[in-house]
Amino acid sequence: MNATGRTWQAALVVVAAMLTAGCEKPQSGPQPSATVTIRGQSWQVELAATADQRYQGLSDRKDLQAGRGMLFIFPQPRVLDFCMRFCLIPLDIAFIGPDMRVVRMYTMEVEPYGFDTKHYDSEVPAQYALEVPKGALAAAGVRVGDKVGFSSNMPDAAKAEPDP
Repeated sequence: MNATGRTWQAALVVVAAMLTAGCEKPQSGPQPSATVTIRGQSWQVELAATADQRYQGLSDRKDLQAGRGMLFIFPQPRVLDFCMRFCLIPLDIAFIGPDMRVVRMYTMEVEPYGFDTKHYDSEVPAQYALEVPKGALAAAGVRVGDKVGFSSNMPDAAKAEPDP
């Protein structure tokens, strides 16, 4: 290879390095933003307060570490309906009313990818839904009626984005 060819080759290597810099895959799993506590058990949760965040939820996540979860925040209490569309891991869900008490709980199993044949609803108005790894609610002894606490950095639910 002549000098011109080596120069071009070196230039291409530099450009390729620049283009791929910062393209590392982001950390997998939810990034903690706040804390939810029930019966003395705390979970570091990612917050889903916009319509897009709530729709995406934990879809396509390959794992969810113990002590982690996602809190879905709605601007007004209503009967909430969740499914496992595009979810790869089984989850527990606790629906939380505006009085900060658990109103309904389920263990949600994985369905064929892309399907949402089974729905899980709060049955009564709820303003929040907490998703944690399967078995975490039972392990903590969580029951309907339990009081729920949020860390002080939890955003005001009234400021959550309404669904379209």
